[in-house]
Amino acid sequence: MTSTAQQEISVSSSSGTRPVSKDAIINLDHGDPTMFESFWMGVGEAADITIPSWRTLSYFSDVTNFCWFLQPEFAHEARRLHYLVGNAVADDRFLVIGTGSTQLFQAALFALSPSDAPEPMSVVSAVPYYSSFPRITDYLRSGLYRWRGDASKFEGDAYIEVVCSPNNPDGSIREAVLKSGNGKTIHDLAYYWPQYTPITGAADHDIMLFTVSKLSGHAGTRLGWALVKDVEVAKKMVKFIELNTIGVSKDSQLRAAIILKAISDGYERPDLQTKPDLKMFEFGRRLLSMRWQKLREAVKASGIFTLPHFESVHCKFTGETTEACPAFAWLKCEREGTQDCADLFKKHKILVRSGGHFGVESNYARVSMVDRDETFDLFIERLMSLR
Repeated sequence: MTSTAQQEISVSSSSGTRPVSKDAIINLDHGDPTMFESFWMGVGEAADITIPSWRTLSYFSDVTNFCWFLQPEFAHEARRLHYLVGNAVADDRFLVIGTGSTQLFQAALFALSPSDAPEPMSVVSAVPYYSSFPRITDYLRSGLYRWRGDASKFEGDAYIEVVCSPNNPDGSIREAVLKSGNGKTIHDLAYYWPQYTPITGAADHDIMLFTVSKLSGHAGTRLGWALVKDVEVAKKMVKFIELNTIGVSKDSQLRAAIILKAISDGYERPDLQTKPDLKMFEFGRRLLSMRWQKLREAVKASGIFTLPHFESVHCKFTGETTEACPAFAWLKCEREGTQDCADLFKKHKILVRSGGHFGVESNYARVSMVDRDETFDLFIERLMSLR
């Protein structure tokens, strides 16, 4: 791993803020999904919730469920939304709630790693892989598992392969690279929603991770969920979360349940179906499509970058044939003599994440496409000026 990849990805004074001037620092490193603000402002009271002070006092939500901290309201709305969109098989699956998909990823590693193995379980993912996978895996220096890098270069029979699809950072649709009978897989499907990619069918994997942050933009709610086939794996995941945080915030779950309900209602309630402003997936798709068009025009004008190409695919949710509009742009700097793409952007007061964090060369960089309009527009303006 390069020295760039070993550096910490830190929060800066520009994180989560609007640019205060034309020459302000633009932070497109984090993927902060603030582009959804205007949609939820338009939804208004339909997605508001008031939680009385006496509610949610107890640790327990549903003691009849082995995931005893899962709020039934959230479980219902999550399954309802999957059924509506058709992006994942949710029936006859065990739903495990977590504090974001990050905690669920850790819980899955714990659940899939034998406690009596002579060596730590190898954790791998094909490059370019999500930059946080290595850091999360090795952060606690667990004796149960250890990061081993690129799945395509791994040699061994026992492993946990992490498959992110659509992939963060490059937006590609992924399948598992390794096929050993002793191997396990975790599918991170955070971006498998219609605003980012055509829905080609219901995913049906052993462990599938989702998160509210990328679905609706509510990153600050810190909530994710997993759909798990094997009951024993699901129970081990629950045990990890129980020991790690003694459950998951009820307040976050209740809020997220209302948010998911508002999304589904926008498509299923007859009195709302004629109001396009309440259809979240159309809002996200339309905005990202326009942004990708602007980005491709700016990249072409600059002459020094290239972008991935996405084939048009039929989406079963929308009924249309469309290209993917990923939440991140995976830029490659083609200018001779430029070895660090992120450093080039930094010279123009644009913060992005270097390819080294994703297991590849530093002439690649990941750029967030989901920030506020004023931030994105200023980024395009500066990009057009680069030569």
